[in-house]
Amino acid sequence: MSANLKISAALVAVFVVGLGVFGLVRSQGEEDVPAAAAPAVVREDSHRLSTAADSRVTLVEFLDFECEGCLAAYPFVEELRQLYDGRITFVARYFPMPGHANAENAAVAVEAAAQQGRFEDMYARMFETQTEWGEKQESQAAVFRGFAEDMGLDLAAFDAAIADPATLERVLRDRADGIALGVEGTPTFFLNGEKLTVTTTDEFIEQVDAALAD
Repeated sequence: MSANLKISAALVAVFVVGLGVFGLVRSQGEEDVPAAAAPAVVREDSHRLSTAADSRVTLVEFLDFECEGCLAAYPFVEELRQLYDGRITFVARYFPMPGHANAENAAVAVEAAAQQGRFEDMYARMFETQTEWGEKQESQAAVFRGFAEDMGLDLAAFDAAIADPATLERVLRDRADGIALGVEGTPTFFLNGEKLTVTTTDEFIEQVDAALAD
């Protein structure tokens, strides 16, 4: 583990819970979704939470805002962003799972916020409130619109983005890339284009540090 990285035991425990669900929530029926001709781990329009000046190391997460494993990983990712600030590019990509009734709605709401330059704010809001709206079968679109209102977004523009089929298409392009790259559950991480397979935070950090050392 990096000497500069100090993670609380509680945080390690909660992240390992997240690691434990890797691949357990499968993309049933996703084989029918067409993938891009040349799937990419990162695209020009991918959402970057942090950008390293040298762009040598990139960590990509395919995520589902309704996924409990993604929620478990969220504080760990935030801590990594602080501790590796300026050294790693962090990218978040949508991968709403069909078994989560509001995962797609949530991703579309985040993408609509992104069109107003507020991707990270809505991304964080989704995870911070997941226990309030997650696992509900009825649409939570009104709840997500309330988040946009609380954030001071232009609601007319937000509503237009939600209604625009291109917004959902943007979300589904991320998911199509993920499927083509072998993503089967969330969260799934790629480090410099290679899928990470780890069972502990120590292993995760060791691989990050090794990439930085190359």
